[in-house]
Amino acid sequence: MEPAEILKSAGGVLLRRDVIAAGATDTDIRRAIRSGHVVRLERGLLALPGADAELVAAGLARSLLTCASAASQYGLWQLQPPPRPHYWQSNGRSAARCVSHRLPLTQQAHHRTLAALPDVLLHALLCLPELESLVMVECAYNRGDIEPSFLFRHLNGNRSGKARNVVSQVERGADSLLETLARVLFREAGIATETQVWIDGIGRVDFLLEGFLIVEIDGIAFHLEPRQFKKDRRRDNQAVRHGLPVLRFFYDDVVYAPDSVLAQVREVLARGSLRWPLPNQPRFRLDWA
Repeated sequence: MEPAEILKSAGGVLLRRDVIAAGATDTDIRRAIRSGHVVRLERGLLALPGADAELVAAGLARSLLTCASAASQYGLWQLQPPPRPHYWQSNGRSAARCVSHRLPLTQQAHHRTLAALPDVLLHALLCLPELESLVMVECAYNRGDIEPSFLFRHLNGNRSGKARNVVSQVERGADSLLETLARVLFREAGIATETQVWIDGIGRVDFLLEGFLIVEIDGIAFHLEPRQFKKDRRRDNQAVRHGLPVLRFFYDDVVYAPDSVLAQVREVLARGSLRWPLPNQPRFRLDWA
């Protein structure tokens, strides 16, 4: 097997001995380096040209990318990129320039520079602020990549209380990290919050608060397509005709001004429902369990 193909299947960065173990010879490797198909990063470490910079750095550190640093590799929701790389390390190297994780792995690593997704999530739960780890776990759960039961089984230590609390908040149905953040914001404020609710004559709404206030969350990829924009506004109009007020919030509102979001929600809730429920207007909650 060609060294470049071996490297490609392993994320682009490998120890020379692993390339040889996968079927390449020293002659194959030297030829690939001369042709430019493979780069020698340092003694014993090879990479593809243009390999992911984060994976290259992990390879140079003889570490696995994990926790917040692995979120983008797995396409997980993330509030912000980490200021320092997060590595799983078992080689005793200095951790001065990174956040070092040494919890025993539960799964075989995805490849030589990237921890398996279950371990990435466990490391995040034990390391990051609650909201940052929650959005990562909830993204994986909604995609069907992880089950809370697995995480609970590996969070049984005395120092895992915070992590278990985060996992207990994970729910099915959120379409984006904004919906997760908004749900936590409303519930921590003591507001009765239903998610992904179907209302006859209106359709599915992101949130129904206290049984009558509809809240919709418009993310970064807001509906700028004219047809969808019109559909959303007509649905808002229909909700108001049914006596249900509607509030819409955007990325900047939820992430950077949550206090303002809560103030607006509480102002509307304080007025109470206008005339809901109307006769012959049943509503149904979508079951995401």
